[in-house]
Amino acid sequence: MSDFLTVDGLSRHFGGVKAVNDLSFTVKEGEILGVIGPNGAGKTTSINLVSGVAKPDQGKVVFAGGAVTGKAPHLLARMGLVRTFQATTVFPERSVHENVLRGTYLSRYPGFFAAFFNTPRARKLAAESEALAHEVLEWLGLETVAWDPAGSLPYGYQKTLNMAIALAAKPRLIMLDEPVAGLSAEETDHVRDTILKVRDRGITVAVVDHNMRFISGLCDRVVVINQGSRLAEGTPKEVLSNPAVVEAYLGKSHAAAYGQ
Repeated sequence: MSDFLTVDGLSRHFGGVKAVNDLSFTVKEGEILGVIGPNGAGKTTSINLVSGVAKPDQGKVVFAGGAVTGKAPHLLARMGLVRTFQATTVFPERSVHENVLRGTYLSRYPGFFAAFFNTPRARKLAAESEALAHEVLEWLGLETVAWDPAGSLPYGYQKTLNMAIALAAKPRLIMLDEPVAGLSAEETDHVRDTILKVRDRGITVAVVDHNMRFISGLCDRVVVINQGSRLAEGTPKEVLSNPAVVEAYLGKSHAAAYGQ
């Protein structure tokens, strides 16, 4: 598999705090990459830098062969690089269908004047958006609640809806920020199965989380971040048996008891 996303030497400092410090890793086309680390390791800041939510102090990001460092999130989304956020970002009073429909506008919005005057092109794009929203809802098993208010869904299904909104933008690579935070074991399994469906559709996935059990059962490869820098990289088995990784998560005394 070829490198689809390359992160090279990214840094972002807040005063004297090095939130991300000379971070480099790659995401290969077609894989599920896990990016893990203990709380406060710099994971969310890293995904913010890659997705254009924040700008790096230094370093570069290359996506699908082109430099995209510092590009705005909506421009990256139109190129096929889409991310979700830790918190659910649904409109709770709107239906599930309406929430997914808004995700289609990143790639199918005709422009203000075309939409206002309801031109033939606007009508064509609206019909395509409706069809795509229906397809995504059916694909992720949300078609039975399509007309329910999004806020009425259990929290785990709101997380799935977050993914549905992102998938409606037709991404080539989707970055998921802590998709199972706050979920039960059953809800976590549902999200894992959903992510596998996404990959099986040919979409590359990067999952940012601190839940090692979830990541190890899902990902092809794992990058570990600690104190803003890359600590380790490899298969889940290699990473989880790395003494430095165990120490970063559990501390020296627990790492010794762990048998490393």
